[in-house]
Amino acid sequence: MIRFTETDNIINICYDNVFKAVFTKDNPLSRGALERLISCLVGQDLSVIAITSNEPPIDDMRDRQIRFDINCRSTTGEPVNIEMTMYPDNFEPVRLEYYSGKLFTSQDIRGQNKTFNDLRSSYQITFLVTESFFNDDEIVHTFEYYDQKNKVTLGGRSRIITIELNKLDKIVDKPVEEMTTAEHWSVFLRYITDTTKRQKINKILEMEEGIAMASEVLMTISKDDVERARLMSEYKFVTDHQSQLVQTERKMRKEFLDLLKSGKSAEEMMKMYDEEN
Repeated sequence: MIRFTETDNIINICYDNVFKAVFTKDNPLSRGALERLISCLVGQDLSVIAITSNEPPIDDMRDRQIRFDINCRSTTGEPVNIEMTMYPDNFEPVRLEYYSGKLFTSQDIRGQNKTFNDLRSSYQITFLVTESFFNDDEIVHTFEYYDQKNKVTLGGRSRIITIELNKLDKIVDKPVEEMTTAEHWSVFLRYITDTTKRQKINKILEMEEGIAMASEVLMTISKDDVERARLMSEYKFVTDHQSQLVQTERKMRKEFLDLLKSGKSAEEMMKMYDEEN
């Protein structure tokens, strides 16, 4: 049984590229961990038959913030997309709804002697690390089409599942035996780099085979200097680019506000802008 010590230098699995690396390795440990994580969150046992490669070309990383999501399909046909989001944007709920729709309609029933009833449930699963979007203490939410006024469900097959990891401060102090499986996974993901929580993590590993599998893969990656360096360089590239965009936006906003305070007319401001650009 794998165990973590306080001196183990574990890479942060909440980095989305590390998260993907742990759960998409071509080995039984990685696949087993992914299946158990998904099964825990959707509430039924699902076996993964295929993982779709959706890694972006390196040139694209300069154009937008890349999400290293895991797109897979179960043996019974359910499409699943799962991702780790360190810094979610304020439009995250709408973004999830958009991609949930695309995930559901990725199923093709044309010309196959099928009807809409043959469509399988789809699951858009997102771990939110630093932000909360729902004003309660629940860390896991599952959304589906629902008539709020009349309290009637549509019985649809699209599901959006969110896990807000920054709500774990109270949960992490609970005895491991009183935590749910979803809480076990959440505590592991958020606190594995916190050396003061290693004993609690080790107790969780004794209870959850899937988390133990993920831990072995994460430990291997953390001790592999080459892969660790690649993942950190990849993450640094994306975060540096994002920071540069934010810094540029702040600079432009400040310059605009300074122009407004100067009392110049719109024509004068446009002329100054044209001269500078």
